Amino acid sequence: MVGRAATVGHVTGHLLRSSICPGVVTCVALAAATVLGFAATAARAESLPEALAKAYQTNPHLNAERARQRGTDENVPQALAGYRPQIVASLSGGLQAVRNLLPDNTVQSATLKPWQIGVTVTQTLFNGFKTANSVRVAELQVRSGREALRNVGQGVLLDAVTTYTNVLANQSLVEAQRANVAFLRETQGITQKRLNAGDVTPTDTAQAEARLSRGLADLNAAEINLAISQATYAQVIGNPPALLRPAETVDRYLPRSRDDATNLAFREHPAVMAATFDVDVASSVIRVAESSLLPSITMQGSASHSSQSDQTLGTSRTDQASVVGQLTQPIYDGGTAASQTRQAKELAAQSRLVLDQVRNQARTAAVSAWVANEGAKIAVAASEAEVRAATVALAGVQKEAAGGQRTTVDVLNSQQDLIQAKARLIGAQRDRVIASYTLLSAIGRLDVKTLGLNTPDYLPEVHYHQVRDAWHGLRTPSGQ
Repeated sequence: MVGRAATVGHVTGHLLRSSICPGVVTCVALAAATVLGFAATAARAESLPEALAKAYQTNPHLNAERARQRGTDENVPQALAGYRPQIVASLSGGLQAVRNLLPDNTVQSATLKPWQIGVTVTQTLFNGFKTANSVRVAELQVRSGREALRNVGQGVLLDAVTTYTNVLANQSLVEAQRANVAFLRETQGITQKRLNAGDVTPTDTAQAEARLSRGLADLNAAEINLAISQATYAQVIGNPPALLRPAETVDRYLPRSRDDATNLAFREHPAVMAATFDVDVASSVIRVAESSLLPSITMQGSASHSSQSDQTLGTSRTDQASVVGQLTQPIYDGGTAASQTRQAKELAAQSRLVLDQVRNQARTAAVSAWVANEGAKIAVAASEAEVRAATVALAGVQKEAAGGQRTTVDVLNSQQDLIQAKARLIGAQRDRVIASYTLLSAIGRLDVKTLGLNTPDYLPEVHYHQVRDAWHGLRTPSGQ
């Protein structure tokens, strides 16, 4: 009972401080309803860090990108295969009818059962540095892919923050609209009684009824928005929302100035890092293309055993073994290698231009996020002041109306001003949280480690080292 009473007091105090309720009686009733909902769903209550951790673990888009990165890791062992020998075994057998006409005009015929078994080992000794450059390309693709994965992770976490705060804000808006409807019902009832007593005209009653209808429509719209945000929450987080705890900003992780923000975005944003590695990839692809113009040296060893394969019928069994070296030098291939080299150079130039573009976008995004975050702080302070002033104004108008100095429409207008101010405050508080996380994402630090989420960080390099030097095996490290 002590814990329950403390909870009621805490919730009631929070509602009073946040100016969601128009009056003390309504506040207490709303607080009691909130406490009952809290008691029913406390076991399922989630905080924002918990929701972020769940999204980081279960989000399908993020898990799909992780699988893509694991596939990219396999480019490295495929490139390293160029250093390794190629071994081919062969086995053949069958029936063969032979009829030979000899010089003395005699005929020699037989039905053979030829079969052959052999093994061939081919080792590339030099291929114009194609293998070395292909390995470098693959490793740079892995590093670029890791940054792309990190960028996707930032996007998923930011989406999770947005959906969480949207549900939280829409829940508050629904409660505010319900309190508004309750106030309007009460006002409409009082106006009807005053009409019956002859204190007001039917116009006042009609105005009260019209505002009540508008309030019901606004409540319906708020409930629709809440249902939509709850569905989006389930899509991003992985489970429907229950009771959500207030979300906090991440100002403690943010840079202290706009210049610091732009510098961090320029250096550390994963999109910039990925584009930087893409430039290195494109430069290495040029050398891969040029390798087709250089000589190649291979060594081949083979051994075979064959039986009844001599169609002259002079030998019944043959055993062979050989070691052969081969040097080849392309002379002219119709211009294919030259065209591929020119193409690779143009693509490298394109990648450098893309890097400049991505850097400019990161700088712009950082400035925008910084300005939006600073503006959100001002918006929250202004909205809080507006709610306080509108609350005082409504109380004053109500007293003046009771004394006959104000009309019903004055009370209704004042109430409308208050509910609109509360809606703006709820939106500003939501935008404040989202803006802080957006700025953290813009500088490239919206990740599990920075936020200290209670979930293991996904380390793509673990899978990379598991498969990099794998010479054989069809199963993935996960056992598939």
